[in-house]
Amino acid sequence: MHDANTREHEQQALWNGPAAQAWIDARELLDAMFRPFEDLLVEAVIAAGARRVLDVGCGTGTTTLAIARGLGEGGGAVGLDISEPMIAVARARAANDGSAATFMSADAETHRIAPPPFDVIVSRFGVMFFGDPVGAFTNLHHAAAKEAAIACIAWRSAAENPFMMTAERAAAPFLPNIPPRRTDGPGQFAWADDRKVAGILGDSGWSGIAIEPLDVTCAFPRSELDRYVTRLGPLGLVLREADEATRGRVIGAVLAAFEPFVEGDMVRFTAACWMVRARA
Repeated sequence: MHDANTREHEQQALWNGPAAQAWIDARELLDAMFRPFEDLLVEAVIAAGARRVLDVGCGTGTTTLAIARGLGEGGGAVGLDISEPMIAVARARAANDGSAATFMSADAETHRIAPPPFDVIVSRFGVMFFGDPVGAFTNLHHAAAKEAAIACIAWRSAAENPFMMTAERAAAPFLPNIPPRRTDGPGQFAWADDRKVAGILGDSGWSGIAIEPLDVTCAFPRSELDRYVTRLGPLGLVLREADEATRGRVIGAVLAAFEPFVEGDMVRFTAACWMVRARA
């Protein structure tokens, strides 16, 4: 448990610090890039006939706001995230849009959400960062109505997502201090093993577990590539501390490494993910 607590504190610090600001600054880029996943989750909510939906790891609120629009009057969409800066952005967006969506800055592992319960729980890339995933999904089970559905999208392995590893591999000769990707704890690829995912859900009280491969083409303008590689992910965090000469060499090498993904004025890649579904 101590190790889980340590990891959770690390995530608290990460997502309330530089990582949060990087995601906020790149919000429009990331929203456009991940729009196909947003559409899939909205479709799942509508197909389930949901009226009250919880979006776990909602970040700056894009998926939550889209779900609220899909539910219309009488529906309720709530976004939850550990990051106070991103929740502040989400609330401002909701107010600006006149949206009925609401947002909570809280830890899904421990925060007991007040009733009424949710009939659908969704997440777009938000469930891989729990220090204690069984504890988190046990807690979410308490917030779920009887027979509630869950639909989560998470990354498969790093090997199946070469685009996501290109920047670090190209930068490694210049920046040996880039932290390695972990699969045994919180991180982008923590849900790579579908057997592990099934075990997490089963141990936390969920049933009817279905885990299916999901391969989606994502794209963003080539003009945004520099910002993408220099601000986001492990490289973005380490590059902040690099001197200008090193930074220049790294950026040159990394941009060259991404050329196989460039098609005209767009960058395109396949996101290899899981669609994870279960019932309370």
